[in-house]
Amino acid sequence: MRISLFVTCVNDTLFPQTGRAVVSLLERLGCEVDVPLDQTCCGQLHLNAGYAREGVALARRLARVFADAEAVVTPSASCAAMLRAQLAPAERPPIYELSELLVDRLGVEDVGARFPHRVAFHPSCHSLRELRVADRALRLLRAVRGIELVDLPDAEECCGFGGTFAVKNPDVSSAMLADKVRAVLDAGAEVVCAADNSCLMHIDGALSRQRTGVRTAHLAEVLAA
Repeated sequence: MRISLFVTCVNDTLFPQTGRAVVSLLERLGCEVDVPLDQTCCGQLHLNAGYAREGVALARRLARVFADAEAVVTPSASCAAMLRAQLAPAERPPIYELSELLVDRLGVEDVGARFPHRVAFHPSCHSLRELRVADRALRLLRAVRGIELVDLPDAEECCGFGGTFAVKNPDVSSAMLADKVRAVLDAGAEVVCAADNSCLMHIDGALSRQRTGVRTAHLAEVLAA
């Protein structure tokens, strides 16, 4: 199967290892992966900041870039949700969040990964509440060899990032983040995993500042291990 990768702005700029992990994982599963070089932002940041017209224009541009794709995968539930929410079914490409592609389109749960660590999974708000695919990631993680998947207290609570929410409401965001970090530490996790690097960036900042020794890893990186 030929799959096009929509890597997203955040991953392209700050977390290129996630994009590489997606390619490595899919190629291991026998897929052919292409990465269109003229892809840009999906427009979510603009939309969230109140620039709806500009945001939707970027989403439509991205749809044109991937117009001929058999399937599009993105390691970001929030960007996938943006395109599905803002584009009519007839104008959007067949876009899947990574775990959704693996489980629902490819029919795979055991991807042959090995990751011998204590892992807590944080279901991002977009994967949980908009796409409703958070269970796919858990099914994939449970099949990883050597992993110890620990229960994260109040896992479905937001981490407090929310894009511009963290900038405009820093006190509330920090309080929500403190609750999430406490839950991670109470779970005894070595690694926090999620399907969105935006959430992981927020969580990792607090974990690092507090010198907890707990690190973060995108779902793609765990599955590619």
